[in-house]
Amino acid sequence: MEATIGGTRRHLVDVVRGLKGHGLDLHVAASTLRDPGFPGDLDALESEGVGVHRIQMVRAISPARDYGDYRRLCALVRELQPDIVHTHSSKAGVLGRRASLATGVGKRVHTPHTFAFLFEAQFSAWKRRMFRALEARLAQETARMIAVSPSEAATMVESGVVPSDRVRVVANGIDPSRVQGVAPLDLAQFDLDPARPTAAVVGLLYEGKGQDLALDALRQPGCESLQLLIVGPGSQDALAASVREFGLAERVRITGPRDDVPAILAALDLLLLPSRWEGMPYIVMEAMAAGLPVVATPVDGARDLIVDGETGALADGIDAEALGRALARVLALNPATRAGLGQAGCERATRVFGLEPMITGLLDVYGEVL
Repeated sequence: MEATIGGTRRHLVDVVRGLKGHGLDLHVAASTLRDPGFPGDLDALESEGVGVHRIQMVRAISPARDYGDYRRLCALVRELQPDIVHTHSSKAGVLGRRASLATGVGKRVHTPHTFAFLFEAQFSAWKRRMFRALEARLAQETARMIAVSPSEAATMVESGVVPSDRVRVVANGIDPSRVQGVAPLDLAQFDLDPARPTAAVVGLLYEGKGQDLALDALRQPGCESLQLLIVGPGSQDALAASVREFGLAERVRITGPRDDVPAILAALDLLLLPSRWEGMPYIVMEAMAAGLPVVATPVDGARDLIVDGETGALADGIDAEALGRALARVLALNPATRAGLGQAGCERATRVFGLEPMITGLLDVYGEVL
């Protein structure tokens, strides 16, 4: 895996630990360049008996470097002779599956965690066409494609990447105890008004997570009372400029990365997911497990997690106006009714989205291809 950040980082660690508990001989080939906390994860996995191989893949297309990483993956696959080569995300999905094909070693399984060809805000039309063609070509040589949500599975098939008979849904799972029974953070440290409702957007600061849409949504009718925390790593300059431009300085705080997200969730009135694309967002599952209503754009994963009007609200489009309308619906509810949405979400998350179903689902897929 190259994209060792955010939800994909979390997914990898949970999956490896879960599969190790079922007696599999596991090796992880991953880059440590994306997230300064990830090397610690690899050290912990190594101490638990997992084979760890640091191959420093980079996100950007870099022909010389990518070829070197491909050669290293080929050598690793020849040495280990794995039964299954399970790749994750775009860059490692290309290099890892090509290495398996070139060496003739291993059955190929791939989890994309969404596709680069969906990123309209990030890549030109011709690049997205190229990415889609590459994914479709590699999918022909992949025994199973794993979607982390039913809506992501539909996207795979409808985009023409892979036929439905080779797609399996293995939904992301969480340990609810991580966010339940946690003492709430005192939001006074952010100099916010305790009498006003407070939401948070949690995730890497970039266009895919839609923090810019969240700021614009705060200006929509019915959202004037909402305060917002923007939590996560990345450049804050553009967002800070928008806060000033939109006159939101009293209502918005950009916190940077935090290691106390469960305590932040416990202090909120709702979670906001303004993403432009997702696979199966961990933060939504965690917020639901923590008893928060969730307002989200209708991206893959969010449509599977949130029951509109029962556990939160789904916008009817991926734009600030639609997001503002969904927010206004929830903010118009009295606090007891909002809390009821959160409780329904907690029950749903605890019942449906556990770690063990994710692990047994992967084991079932591996059993199919061997």
